[in-house]
Amino acid sequence: MLNYAPSTFFSAIITLLVAFTVHEFAHAWTATKFGDDTPSLYGRLTLNPLAHLDFLGSLMLVFAGFGWAKPVPINPRKLRQHSPAAEMLVAFSGPISNFLLAALAAIPLRFGLVVPTTAKISIFPTPYQFLIYFLFTNLGLMLFNLIPLRPLDGEKILDYLIPLSWEEGWTTIKQYGPYILMGLFVLGPMIGFNLVDILISPLVIRLANLLLGGF
Repeated sequence: MLNYAPSTFFSAIITLLVAFTVHEFAHAWTATKFGDDTPSLYGRLTLNPLAHLDFLGSLMLVFAGFGWAKPVPINPRKLRQHSPAAEMLVAFSGPISNFLLAALAAIPLRFGLVVPTTAKISIFPTPYQFLIYFLFTNLGLMLFNLIPLRPLDGEKILDYLIPLSWEEGWTTIKQYGPYILMGLFVLGPMIGFNLVDILISPLVIRLANLLLGGF
């Protein structure tokens, strides 16, 4: 992103602040609703970006197109006391929040409330540029976080959904989640397997078209 226009850099910063903050707040809020006060005790039940942003993860989003925030601490035991599905729903709430942000950005775009223009020489994007960037980035974050590998939200979702007969094998595999994830995103492109190009980007485009009224 070092070669991006200043307006795109500005869009990335604002999108980062909103997308990561809402994502982590969604985790904290959902956990609290299931009787777990851990996020509140750690100061995470807030929309203050400073409570949620991770320095390296934020840089990765701005310059590499994907990244992460500080995980919200939870107490699985307290969550399970309220519902066997509680931990899964806490995990799922983060990606869902990004989808809802993307859907909100799509409303003015779909109904022609903003003019499709681009900034010429300016550090600020046009409303159209910003909404497009915001829409696609939130969809990308949603899909990235749904990958069923630790430390992403998808791991907890799959933990709940996986059949009992597969649990033993899954338990063995998931401990290597961070290494598999690193291999997919760092080593994969070196050997011609780019998960973003093969899977995530096409799904982002498809979902964006649906939100914008296309097919």
